[in-house]
Amino acid sequence: MNASRILAFLAILWLAADAASAAERPLRFATTTTTANSGLMEYLLPHFSAATGIDVHVIVVATGTALRLGRDGEVDLVMAHARAAEDEFVAAGHGVDRADVMINDFVVVGPPADPAGVAGSPRVDDALRRIHAGGHLFVSRGDDSGTHRRELELWRRAGVAPGIAWYREVGQGMGRALQIASELDAYTLTDRGTWLAYRGHLDLALHYEGGPGLQNPYGIIAVNPVRHSDVDHDAARRLIEWITSPAAQRLIGDYRIDGRALFLPVAGGTS
Repeated sequence: MNASRILAFLAILWLAADAASAAERPLRFATTTTTANSGLMEYLLPHFSAATGIDVHVIVVATGTALRLGRDGEVDLVMAHARAAEDEFVAAGHGVDRADVMINDFVVVGPPADPAGVAGSPRVDDALRRIHAGGHLFVSRGDDSGTHRRELELWRRAGVAPGIAWYREVGQGMGRALQIASELDAYTLTDRGTWLAYRGHLDLALHYEGGPGLQNPYGIIAVNPVRHSDVDHDAARRLIEWITSPAAQRLIGDYRIDGRALFLPVAGGTS
């Protein structure tokens, strides 16, 4: 056998071993802390595994970290809630087959007495300006999550630069940020799902909801197998197809805490 045939044979063996390795390990799924803190993934993914026989290893991280893991080929697919960053991820060739999954919304919570008067705000930018004007403590996740990115965007729209005296970046997930806000008698921006899951253990109240700029859409994206040949693209595609199917969308819509739906299913195809 000449050298070129030997190299070709070795390449075939390598590809076969790589495919076998991907098939033997669980599907690596990086998802946001909000979907985990709310309990949604713990509720949803066993249904997927039962339907497909595919085990899923969930990696709970902020959106920015999830996208970096996808970029580096450390996971097979990601769920995120920062549409501009998701579009950049796909445009750069790191991801494929992006699909809309669901939405919830952001709300502003804070001390029950509401010393900033946030509850009387006509718009969210006015609510944030009231927090700033009074020097009231505000807890930011500060972790490059989708929530953190939206919060910074809302401060920019309000014309306020977060300051040292009243602004606390904690570098934590949503659940922990809510706990810290409760401990500090502070305000924070949270997704509604995590708020509903945690509110019974917090000394906080919801003071602002609704209005423009507070919708929180989630998308799911497979890591590009052209960039990373070792990803399990077939299994990733099956999860995307399943989670956007009518059956899974019903499960998402039916998921409730204290009788309240946490997420609105919106799957309508890939983009």
